[in-house]
Amino acid sequence: MTAPVIVVDDLHVRYRGAATDAVDGISFTVAEGEVFGFLGPNGAGKSTTQRILTGLLRGHEGRADVLGRPVMRWGRAYYEHIGVGFELPAHFSRLTARENLAAFAAFYRGPADEPGPLLDLVGLGADADRLVGEFSKGMRMRLNLARALVNRPRVLFLDEPTSGMDPVHANLVRDLVRRQPEQGCTVFLTTHDMATAEQLCDRVAFMVDGRIAAIDTPRNFRLAHGKPCVVVEYRDENVLRHKEFPLAGIGEDPAFAALLRAHRVETIHTREASLDDVFVEVTGGRL
Repeated sequence: MTAPVIVVDDLHVRYRGAATDAVDGISFTVAEGEVFGFLGPNGAGKSTTQRILTGLLRGHEGRADVLGRPVMRWGRAYYEHIGVGFELPAHFSRLTARENLAAFAAFYRGPADEPGPLLDLVGLGADADRLVGEFSKGMRMRLNLARALVNRPRVLFLDEPTSGMDPVHANLVRDLVRRQPEQGCTVFLTTHDMATAEQLCDRVAFMVDGRIAAIDTPRNFRLAHGKPCVVVEYRDENVLRHKEFPLAGIGEDPAFAALLRAHRVETIHTREASLDDVFVEVTGGRL
């Protein structure tokens, strides 16, 4: 069994002048090739944790290791191995998308991908030679992801990667992120978008008030907190109604069978808890 790519143990961070810790004794590990979601509302401590793990914030207590070494002992070589895509991307607005990626690729000593194929991956191939200053926020976010991938990172840190995108491009980005483990890349995803996390993550951690409230797979959360029932939507004298039936023994339920015979059914589906529902139940709060 390979060692975890990220190890956090009893991590504490308190900003100067604050009465309480922004990160209050959290512990977790992230396995190689895992897409790990770090979820919670604004102010929960997600971004602070990510800044520790990307080497942008010092002064913490406890353990924060990435790729087998404490982050603070890596030095500049650390950034040869990781990619970082923040929610508020910074680019050279007077350069084209292609020129931006070429400029960032030149910062690395190791191999880097060519701008053209990367821009194609994020749906910006047709805009490769446009000035970035003309880009929408969603386009800048996709360029930001391409930039985070340019050095072929072993660990990819992402913050709200689909922010500002239309549904088509958001799905493109989700698909690209989900394929990163196939390239040997581990993904640490910080978000408050439960739908994105549910589609992408192998495991998720709920962060609230600087602490981790729960960690598990999205499926296990849904099973543990969902309601095991079947919901039927049907027409009764042209009025749309719905009725719930226990999932256990649904095939032998006479009331369920009678409803199917007597009415025009429009939908039948199981009722599962969403991650947003789970968050509310686990933490008592809402995103």
